[in-house]
Amino acid sequence: MSLIIGITGGIGSGKTAVTDRFVRHGITVVDADLAARIVVEPGTPALAAIARRFGPEVLQGDGSLDRAALRRIVFADPAQRKWLEQLTHPLIGEEIQRQLAASRSPYTLLSSPLLLESATQRELAALVVVVDVPEEMQLARTVQRDNNDEDQVKRIMAAQLPRQQRLARADIVIDNSGSLKALDAVVAELHKEFLQRAEEARRH
Repeated sequence: MSLIIGITGGIGSGKTAVTDRFVRHGITVVDADLAARIVVEPGTPALAAIARRFGPEVLQGDGSLDRAALRRIVFADPAQRKWLEQLTHPLIGEEIQRQLAASRSPYTLLSSPLLLESATQRELAALVVVVDVPEEMQLARTVQRDNNDEDQVKRIMAAQLPRQQRLARADIVIDNSGSLKALDAVVAELHKEFLQRAEEARRH
């Protein structure tokens, strides 16, 4: 398995803008959010269990999961969120491992909003990169992007690791409050550094 670099950040911090730029450099990104979608696709046992517990209102017309409806339920009720996490987290972990093992790039990015909360995910990463923006920017971007109301986004932010704790646990912080052009330059520099680290790891 190649060197694994963990990348995380609060909702609306722009993790995808960062990882998209690494993809342009030919790097494989294993995205925990995508793994989370795969394990609840139509026909999976996990989706059947979710539908049994929460009823047909969490399914869309085509039988796929209505993620916004489910999010509204679980972020309003910690017990329901815990149940969902106990069901899906082991499955997501297996899917992440499968994708990491299949990666053929010099190093691999593991992008996960729960990287620092999940001991199993954190252990996979040799380094932790935190994508950071001020909280008011997180809120504004997420409201605009996901069409969620402000209170819902605040609840999601409150359920995530506090910003200061994320920053304290970072090996590298990417300030993503500037322009996309500035981000291009930051990623290009980090790509060079990570290639070097991957080469050193291979030699040892």
